[in-house]
Amino acid sequence: MAGQDDIQLAVKALKIGQKVRDLRQQYKYTLQDLAQKTGLSKPFLSQIENDHVVPPIATLMKLARALNVGLAHFFQDEASDEKVSITRPEERTKIERRPHQSKRDVNYIYESLEFRKRSKHMEPFLVEFHIQDADQMVFQSHSGEEFLYILEGELEFRTVDRVEVLRPGDSIYFDSDVSHSFRCLSERPARAVAVLYNPSN
Repeated sequence: MAGQDDIQLAVKALKIGQKVRDLRQQYKYTLQDLAQKTGLSKPFLSQIENDHVVPPIATLMKLARALNVGLAHFFQDEASDEKVSITRPEERTKIERRPHQSKRDVNYIYESLEFRKRSKHMEPFLVEFHIQDADQMVFQSHSGEEFLYILEGELEFRTVDRVEVLRPGDSIYFDSDVSHSFRCLSERPARAVAVLYNPSN
């Protein structure tokens, strides 16, 4: 696994914060405008733009929708409209919580598995979940649909009225507007392939 310094460098290399700021300014949005469009707070948006926090995938989806780009925009240097896109393991970048961030901000590590194709409807990720107490789970909801296939470990999926334990070989498909959260139950990190569908892309 990459060291913390490597991960910080990777986040800066992706320039997620700068990309958010550039798009916001391109649309002549203030931070308040973007806050109203996304439902995110101004201080949180400022922290993202200044690369002080690593936004969770659900947050990036809200930003992508508000700024009229695909989620892949935040992971790529150059977009392409190729019919076929191949991503090699060494081309991927792991994104995880910064050392000073609360564990409640991002409770997983994620890698985009495809970040070149501009116009696509699915966003595939490799996600790694670390062990967490139930009272630290952060629930998310957003438009679209999600699919996860569990590769390793035990993963708990929760909604307000349902708890499911997922093991290697299990898969789950759900509407993303259901308030949901995941946490690892096994001693070693749980890993899954996640595919998100964002209808506005």
